[in-house]
Amino acid sequence: MGGPPVKLLVKVVPKSSHNGVVGWMGDTLKVGVTASPERGKANLAVEEVLADALGVAKERVRLVAGLTSPRKVVEIDGLAASEVHRRLATRVRRKRP
Repeated sequence: MGGPPVKLLVKVVPKSSHNGVVGWMGDTLKVGVTASPERGKANLAVEEVLADALGVAKERVRLVAGLTSPRKVVEIDGLAASEVHRRLATRVRRKRP
């Protein structure tokens, strides 16, 4: 649990009909958020959606790249990569290939 942060590639769809983890597109996780991509609202929503999906505090999920792009890199602290993928598997509609 005290290992390095897990990095996820994330494709964000702002102004979605609901907040949630949509599924995997190859090795990229697709996340929909109802927030608009203005003034960082969608970025904050992505962190919240992923924290909720993973069952961790919002402070343990942070965007580290792609702040102005729909393609982002997110770091998760405190979980092993296998645990991140296991938890996400219960939340996605399209499974990872």
